[in-house]
Amino acid sequence: MSQSPLVTRSELRKRKEEQERVAEEQRKAAERAYEKREKEISTVYRKELKKNKPVTKSRSSERVKQKERSSFLNKAIIFVLLLLIVVMLAVFFI
Repeated sequence: MSQSPLVTRSELRKRKEEQERVAEEQRKAAERAYEKREKEISTVYRKELKKNKPVTKSRSSERVKQKERSSFLNKAIIFVLLLLIVVMLAVFFI
């Protein structure tokens, strides 16, 4: 009497294909969950970056701007004083 196998090759092949399909679905589901979580994390950090804007000023650049401003104002004051002196001289001697 010949014994028939308990599980045939075609049945083994079907089981293997089913396991591969399930594993692929699980992998894709895990990837989707990972991408979703990654997107959530990136939006949180993007919001934090909007709150804390990067510093574009420095002490040295601000000091240079202040120096230029003060030199311009000093020149303007001297110019106005000279004009005032000229006007006073014109009023008193003419």
